[in-house]
Amino acid sequence: MTGHLPERTRWAIVMAFAIAMGWVEAASVFYIRALVDRIEPYQADPLPMNGALGNVELWREAATLVMIATLGGLAGRTWRRRAGYAALAFGAWDIFYYVFLRLISGWPRTLMDWDILFLLPLPWWGPVLAPVSIALVMILWGTLATQSGDGTADARWAWALAGVGIGLALAVFMIDTWRALRDGRDAILQVLPTMFNWPLFWVALLLMASPALHQVAFLRTKKSVFRLPCCWRLP
Repeated sequence: MTGHLPERTRWAIVMAFAIAMGWVEAASVFYIRALVDRIEPYQADPLPMNGALGNVELWREAATLVMIATLGGLAGRTWRRRAGYAALAFGAWDIFYYVFLRLISGWPRTLMDWDILFLLPLPWWGPVLAPVSIALVMILWGTLATQSGDGTADARWAWALAGVGIGLALAVFMIDTWRALRDGRDAILQVLPTMFNWPLFWVALLLMASPALHQVAFLRTKKSVFRLPCCWRLP
């Protein structure tokens, strides 16, 4: 990406690209689900894909992650901003994927509809609200990381908490397929979760939001420090 572009312009370009990616993703998923008659994924035999189609879908997901990482690398001029733009793109892509899928197919009907969120390394299950919530956090942090200047600091403890949160969220999403793992591939493909661990997920989300919350607190403190001389009074 051209080096002289201001960060706000870069943000807008990344958002436009991510929204367009959301449409491509929604269209691709619609084609696949129509092909296997699973527009609504939460039903008996939710993943009726033969070996070839299943492998193609796995590689498509991997390619999508490469595209997002590449976009971040091209848009950012520092490692922090590259990560920020990648997070921004992922969050916007995920949200607009559901927006466009709703427009194309009428699904999801509500944010509480169950969805197969990802297939790597095992199928992830969760209500649509869960990935959308994570996507909003990613957009928040990505925006802060790319637009707040280079003088901000990321605390290691915040990222350590975020790492724990990511682990907990993955456990919540994959717990049912993990339990079916010992029964083989066919059992994994037949999994239909009956409950979602919302309390643990909200804890995980709060932990994942630690870098963004730390960034907000840092900027508020920095702003207060700059304003402090205006409030001084002589005795």
